[in-house]
Amino acid sequence: MRDYASLPRSPGVYLMKDAAGTVLYVGKAKDLRKRVAQYFMKGAPEKGGWKIPNLVPLIRAIDYIPCAGEKDALLLERDLIGRLQPFFNAMWKDSKSYARVRLTMSEDFPRVFMTRSPGSEGDLVFGPYPKAEALKKLLAYLWRTGFINLRYCRWDFSRKKPLDRRKIDACLYYHTGQCTAPCDGKISFRAYRALALRVKRFFEGDFGALEREFRAGMRRSSADRDYESAALFRDMLSALDHMSERTMIRRLDPAAIDWTVDRSRGATRLAELLGLKSPPLHIEAFDTSSLFGRQPVGSSVCFRDGEPHKAHYRRYRIRTAPPGSGSDDFAMIGEIVGRRLAALRRSGEPMPDLLLIDGGRGQLSAALAAAKLAGVGVPIVSLAKEFEEIMVPGRPEPLRLAAGDPALRLLQSLRDEAHRFGITYHRGLRGRSELEE
Repeated sequence: MRDYASLPRSPGVYLMKDAAGTVLYVGKAKDLRKRVAQYFMKGAPEKGGWKIPNLVPLIRAIDYIPCAGEKDALLLERDLIGRLQPFFNAMWKDSKSYARVRLTMSEDFPRVFMTRSPGSEGDLVFGPYPKAEALKKLLAYLWRTGFINLRYCRWDFSRKKPLDRRKIDACLYYHTGQCTAPCDGKISFRAYRALALRVKRFFEGDFGALEREFRAGMRRSSADRDYESAALFRDMLSALDHMSERTMIRRLDPAAIDWTVDRSRGATRLAELLGLKSPPLHIEAFDTSSLFGRQPVGSSVCFRDGEPHKAHYRRYRIRTAPPGSGSDDFAMIGEIVGRRLAALRRSGEPMPDLLLIDGGRGQLSAALAAAKLAGVGVPIVSLAKEFEEIMVPGRPEPLRLAAGDPALRLLQSLRDEAHRFGITYHRGLRGRSELEE
């Protein structure tokens, strides 16, 4: 693959394969298109050590899996390398896992520290955090400023089992006042647990006060031309961002990996077939349903990165008056497409990369007219059920793809989901209507 324009400008993981389909290398990127292009740039073999000049001549296909963010990509990359063991991946072939933070709430006087193990029952474990170095800097700052003021030591003691006095007297942190010293009773059990709960709230995402403090410190240091301190506050903000980024990736089994890659291939294939600048990662599909003109409804569903995005599913009761005792499928499609695009414009949300209409040329024309009336320029195609033909504006002949084509499978999944969602709504309305009668 050398057509970099077909790759999305979004975070994800890429899998480089040879002619036999064997995965040679797994990598992650903030920007998939930019990262993959770097392998084939002039001079890249000279800069890449032994890997690039040996890897690039073997590459025959590059699959990708879009991710919600950089952290997702890091975690998925780690999972895939451990599972697939690609020859050109030197890192992550061992069992080493990402860093986490453990708060030992199983102890009377909890400690907090970085770890790679799950800990005892009752402990709280936060993470994983792929960028361990940034987290280390943040923790060091929080200890130094007293935001985290839990004990440093690893001594095993509790309210029922006090610590030996000789160990207390030998403790440097105790004598220098760097510890609240629960071992010596300088802080009550309740007050110490309150400190631990503050740490818990912080790692659960309560970053607001610290974020404001760091931003103010960065502005103040920059104004004083203390650029070293400004850089430290910037790093602290970056660490907070890293910690607050939600992790969506779960551990994928081989079938799920194949399914996800197939969806990515489908998006890439659609971009090639439709002449789009980049793969359509955000697609919305529309369908209508009625029974002899009774209870006409519409539905729209949304896929993002090949996955159903149910927050953007919508159901519509058709307002357009049907002609006589029948229904006007074209007008119904035009209505729901227009309503959806108008709602997106009012909300300021990004427009989809592609709209899919269930139907033929007539439904496609109605959707195009609705988009024009709404003042929205978005690619639109339709999928006709009878022969599974793809209607594309400006093309007199429909696209006829093989049954196993990933682009067709992706569109069929969207069409079938829109139909399922709409039929479920329509049946519910019909049931209520019959009860009322």
